[in-house]
Amino acid sequence: MTSATTPDTVAVVGLGAMGRALAARLLDTGHGVTAWNRTPGRDADLGVRASATVAEAVAASPLVVACLLRHSSVHETLDPVAGRLRGKALVNLTTTTPNEARELAGWAAGHGIDYLDGAILAVPDMIGSPGAQVYYSGSRAVFDRFRTVLDAWATSTFDGSDAGRASLIDLAMLSGMYQMFAGFLHGAAMVGSEGMSATDFAARATPFISAMTDGFAGFAQVVDGGDYTVAGQQSLDFSDLSDIVRASEEQGVNSATLAVVQALVSRQIATGHGSEGFARLYESFRARAVR
Repeated sequence: MTSATTPDTVAVVGLGAMGRALAARLLDTGHGVTAWNRTPGRDADLGVRASATVAEAVAASPLVVACLLRHSSVHETLDPVAGRLRGKALVNLTTTTPNEARELAGWAAGHGIDYLDGAILAVPDMIGSPGAQVYYSGSRAVFDRFRTVLDAWATSTFDGSDAGRASLIDLAMLSGMYQMFAGFLHGAAMVGSEGMSATDFAARATPFISAMTDGFAGFAQVVDGGDYTVAGQQSLDFSDLSDIVRASEEQGVNSATLAVVQALVSRQIATGHGSEGFARLYESFRARAVR
């Protein structure tokens, strides 16, 4: 395991909302920061050492942190300075798909760059707080060497040498989050059709939904065990959502999100699995070819 080191300065490429939060946290914890941003002026009130060019920024540190708009932005920004990155560590905190992260790891390896991909589970205001998490995958050497920098931002977790692993977990978590938010907003629209405020609905929904998340562990045990007939589960036959769909439509509320879940339930029932547990919906989602 490589001993953790703290570079004299960290090069931060990209000062959008998240990049600014990362740079500000490094400054707050005593790290020097050299930064570049495509749009000038984003560094004015940060106190970082501003670089006129990307080349100048990456030359300033053995550790380069990229937090850009998307996968293509990483190439647009760093391809021209790939030679200057040789022998350095690149931590990419730009949101990518797993395959995009793997592509960047291959690109980095081809240029002699030690690559670590990171996925941030936090909004900018959470950086440096106990609730922030960042998942990393790729180079274990980079993770260990610069752990003091990484831990300044959030709880750091290393998820293996496959550079796409952190992104995969991150996007899976966000999938659950966005679908949960959509469900809440759908419910708020239902009661809103009869005058209940979203605030009042949230006060009722929050403890209920929080209690329901305790069921994740039970679902996980069933899925990992592969037996959807285990006693104690709510059956798919009992999980018909058509009443909720009809009630939504009667209230003039778009039922599209529920209709998708109902279709998955109906498909499992139609293939003879109605008596099995709701967790069987996992089989409708799972990849047929496991990596």
